[in-house]
Amino acid sequence: MGDAADFSALDRAGLNLRAVFDLAALPAAMRAALDPAGRYRQLILLGHGGRTLWERVQAAGLQSAHPIDDFCVAVVEDWLAAQLPGRAYAIAYPGEVPVGLQALGRLAGWHHESPFRVGINTAWGSWFAYRALVLADTALPPTSPLPGESPCASCAGQPCVAACPAGALAGGDFSLAKCIAYRRQPDSRCRVTCVARTSCPVRPEHRYDDAQIAHSYARSLAMIERWGG
Repeated sequence: MGDAADFSALDRAGLNLRAVFDLAALPAAMRAALDPAGRYRQLILLGHGGRTLWERVQAAGLQSAHPIDDFCVAVVEDWLAAQLPGRAYAIAYPGEVPVGLQALGRLAGWHHESPFRVGINTAWGSWFAYRALVLADTALPPTSPLPGESPCASCAGQPCVAACPAGALAGGDFSLAKCIAYRRQPDSRCRVTCVARTSCPVRPEHRYDDAQIAHSYARSLAMIERWGG
């Protein structure tokens, strides 16, 4: 007999994207990397689309180095305790072990490649993110992939390419070196944002507010500065 769960608490918290996979149905290499001991039956991928999650995180007033991660872990643990009590689980992401979130996103229908190398889909544009990955001994109904092809395939003119001030998208190939070099410039327009991404015409109604964009890109810039010397 399968499990049933009410996802409304996750929706209210802003975790409004989810995909449930049976581990046995995943590619063997992916399954071995995620659950090498074969302890769990399912994988629950959770994400957010739009602004609600950021609003909830701000309202929670968490004072930590990773407030979004900490908020999401607390919400997921509370939800599991309330909806699936007694089920064994492990939160694989956020965590220390690298997880192929984009590969899972492709299987879920969330992730299509964009010229600016952020995942994009027809429902949310590029304004979504992966927030939690749970290995669980559950029997929830597996979900169907989010429908829709890449919106970039039919995007007339691809304004993101022309908007990139680093020229990192020119010629149809993304240049990470040009992107990083430009972001590190003191007067860069992309230090705490991505001009190409904010120029994308797909689902602008879901665009993060400036504070959320700055929070995310400031973290990535800090990593660039740390590892770039």
